[in-house]
Amino acid sequence: MVRVATFFGMTFGAFLFWESMDKVHVWIALHQDEKQERMERELEIKKMQAELIAQAKESES
Repeated sequence: MVRVATFFGMTFGAFLFWESMDKVHVWIALHQDEKQERMERELEIKKMQAELIAQAKESES
């Protein structure tokens, strides 16, 4: 009986471990996606700033 209870306990523990690892994996993937989107937005802003600076220099001359 102790062996059966130990088996079920370990099986349940393994199940909880894998479920928590799945949630951690999803959180990491979402975090990386958000970081990538933020970097793309910042790059787009820098490009627009460079274009506006170039236009301002052209209009000054």
